[in-house]
Amino acid sequence: MSSLSTFSSKPNAKPPLKGSFPLDHDGECKGFMIKYMQCLRKNQKEATLCRQESKDYLRCRMDKNLMLKEDWNKLGFTEEELRQKASDS
Repeated sequence: MSSLSTFSSKPNAKPPLKGSFPLDHDGECKGFMIKYMQCLRKNQKEATLCRQESKDYLRCRMDKNLMLKEDWNKLGFTEEELRQKASDS
């Protein structure tokens, strides 16, 4: 019976290993994913026109430990894009 108590507590959340991309079973980033998908649909799947939506979705996944935190430039976002968006805010 003691083995059952092992499963009753929620384990500490750790980001997944680099390269893995676990499913968002709890829908924590679903809103961002939907906005990104709508943008792709609206723009005939031209991902370059949906870069902000993509970044918002990835930020949510990193914040919720659904992926490892990664430098934006390693994810394909340029320093110029990051500065420009920061100045728009």
